[in-house]
Amino acid sequence: FVSGQLLECVRAFTFTHPCDICGGPEQEHRLKVLFQVLDVNGDGGICVNDLTIGLKKLGVHRTEHELMKIVKAGDKDLDGQLDFEEFVHYLRDHEKKLRLVFKSLDKKNDGRIDSQEIMQSLRDLGVNISEEQAEKILKSMDKNGTMTIDWNEWRDYHLLHPADNIPEIILYWKHSTILDVGESLLVPDEFTAEEKKTGMWWRHLVAGGGAGAVSRTCTAPLDRLKVLMQVHSSKSNSMHMTGGFVQMIREGGVRSLWRGNGINVIKIAPESAIKFMAYEQIKRLIGSNQETLGITERLVAGSLAGASAQSSIYPMEVLKTRLALGRTGQYSGIVDCAKRIFQKEGVAAFYKGYVPNMLGIIPYAGIDLAVYETLKNYWLQCFATDSANPGVFVLLACGTTSSTCGQLASYPLALVRTRMQAQATLEGGPQMNMTALFRHIIRTEGPTGLYRGLAPNFMKVIPSVSISYVVYEYLKIALGVQSK
Repeated sequence: FVSGQLLECVRAFTFTHPCDICGGPEQEHRLKVLFQVLDVNGDGGICVNDLTIGLKKLGVHRTEHELMKIVKAGDKDLDGQLDFEEFVHYLRDHEKKLRLVFKSLDKKNDGRIDSQEIMQSLRDLGVNISEEQAEKILKSMDKNGTMTIDWNEWRDYHLLHPADNIPEIILYWKHSTILDVGESLLVPDEFTAEEKKTGMWWRHLVAGGGAGAVSRTCTAPLDRLKVLMQVHSSKSNSMHMTGGFVQMIREGGVRSLWRGNGINVIKIAPESAIKFMAYEQIKRLIGSNQETLGITERLVAGSLAGASAQSSIYPMEVLKTRLALGRTGQYSGIVDCAKRIFQKEGVAAFYKGYVPNMLGIIPYAGIDLAVYETLKNYWLQCFATDSANPGVFVLLACGTTSSTCGQLASYPLALVRTRMQAQATLEGGPQMNMTALFRHIIRTEGPTGLYRGLAPNFMKVIPSVSISYVVYEYLKIALGVQSK
């Protein structure tokens, strides 16, 4: 997209190894020339104003928002500008992402992209365009009139575009939609503009909901054991996993292992739908017109969307806990359980434990998102070569690790929430608020008391994410999300 001095400098970034950013004196000189051209006021740093003036002089036009994203992406010391080292690091990282996208579009692997390859790539995203439209896309980047795009043309056109949200990375690194660990507190996944336009987003959500239902049903015995250990296990009444399973089977037979699973599956659909709609609305409210958000914005929007969804379906959370703790024959079903709670305890009972549940969203979602994004970026930087597709094992490993860290951080709040939900079922037990219950647990059981039931909770993470991933992939194909 540029000519003369800038094009010469930009072309210095074609390296065999992306990490050899300063591989020779000639390359370093060219980078310094480019930096000096863009450092309009000569203060050793490139700010948004420098980029605006410098690029305009070289015939490159970018919006202020795009230039702000470039500076924000590369500004490691948060001083509002890019020094030479930050500038080089940004371009190196950016070019690697562009190369991944170029290679994914180059279906024939001949180093050039033609109109048929563009049509096929968009078809894989669920977007059908005509050959005429594909040629129009080509012409915008094709400088030599060959009606194909080579790597140099692709890079020159895109290099000073902010691309922290490349669609291919969004496509391959979906996380909370695919992997279900029994909790729905994760920040929602991003969807590309094409997925939203073509309606693929709802197919992803339906596939994710179905996968979550199967996953939760398969791991329901461990989930019920966790609830029992959270409520009944203590220093004086130690409950181990084997003993817990034996106790459940003796009390109600094998079928009792799945008590409370029905409501846990039913709540997936309304919770996912409300969270997705709330997330999209909050994105608009915070003024983002971008396809996707930065990590901080995602955390804020995702936490608020999670809080909205949890507030809407929270009575179902209380019903799940009460059913899981119920004795054989105590309730004839979900409706009977809800009716009895309402008659005996009133409407307020359906929101017991609401405060610790809301407080738990931030550490869970925040740590999960931070760990997942860190692992994702590390893999993209160090191991991605031909595609941003991490493969099943890397995706599952990243998802399992981030979810485990998020759960570990928020587990004390989850335990207090469950105990507050269950207080009315414990005859003669004290009815305490969140703060009093925390103090009571610490005083009577010590800090370890806040982690009762952690073992079965962690034991179900790996089977949960594995089952949900496999089912999601099958459902995704059945719903037509992938090209067959």
